[in-house]
This record gives sequence, structure tokens and C-alpha cells, in this order.
Amino acid sequence: MFDEIMDDMKLGMDNVMEALDRDLQKTRTGRANLNMLDAIRISYYGTTTPLNQVAALAVADPRLITIKPWEKNLLIDIERAIVNSDLGITPSNDGELIRLPIPPLSQERRANICKQVRSRGEDGKVSIRNVRRDTNEMIKAIDGTSEDAVKRELKRIQDMTDEKVREIDEQIKTKEIEIMAI
Repeated sequence: MFDEIMDDMKLGMDNVMEALDRDLQKTRTGRANLNMLDAIRISYYGTTTPLNQVAALAVADPRLITIKPWEKNLLIDIERAIVNSDLGITPSNDGELIRLPIPPLSQERRANICKQVRSRGEDGKVSIRNVRRDTNEMIKAIDGTSEDAVKRELKRIQDMTDEKVREIDEQIKTKEIEIMAI
């Protein structure tokens, strides 16, 4: 019975870690990164479609992303979607290709992004602790178990929680170093 509950907890914590990892990959660091464009959607024959499904995306150099739509008539829609997004990048359109020059980040902007990253890390820690709380309640609700067995399982849960919190701290620290590197 304990093993099933622990497996569910591990799955829940792993899901939190994956979500945080995806979120951090989208964070702008001053370098060209295709994950920055994951949230951009355009209208393609009446359907909202992710950008990477209507165009070839490439990192031409560390500060430039190129977007080559499969249909030229999408150039204006893609350009409009990028301008309306929260990327803060102005695209340039040459009639066949859209170029996204990634400007270097100012020190103030880097500090703001670091603050956002720390906030996302704290949100991840809260989610991990919520999984811990739910698991603790399930363990305590099992009838017919000894007090020692419950304490042992609660300690295992706390140890796993502490490990995940340490992993989040390491991820955040690594991302901050990446952001602050000029």
C-alpha cells in the first residue's frame, strides 16, 4: 500500500520538475533559443497552429533566429504574431524569411529575468510541498498501520521532498548563471 502511494508521489513530483524545466527553457537568456517561440501561435486556415508546424525554425548564429514559412502568404501573420507576443523582439521580413535578431540584455533586464526565474522556482517548491502534503495525508489515513511504519514513511516522504527542493535550487542557480553571463 505504501509503495503505491510513494509511486504516485514520485510521479507527481517528477511532473512538477518537468513543468519547471520546460518553463525555464522558454526563459530568454540573451541567446537565440527556439524554445522562446513555443508559445507563438498563428491562424492557419482557421485553426490556431504552433509556429513550428507552419515554418522551418533555425538558429543561424547565437543572436539570430530565422523563420522560413512553408507558404509565403504566412509571412505577415507570423510577423504579426511575434510582434504581439511578449518576446520584445522586432522581426525583420525580407519577403521569404523572417529574421529575429536577439538583442543583448541590459543588466537591469537580466536582473528582472533572474527575479522571474527565482519566482518560478519558488512556485515549483510550493507545488512539490503540496504533493508532499497530499501524500502525508494519504499515509496517515491508512487504517491498521503501526505508528512506527507511518513515521518511517513520513520520513521517506520528507527526504524525497528535500531532494527535489535541492534539485530546484540547483536548476535556478544554473539558470541565473546562464542569464547573467554576458
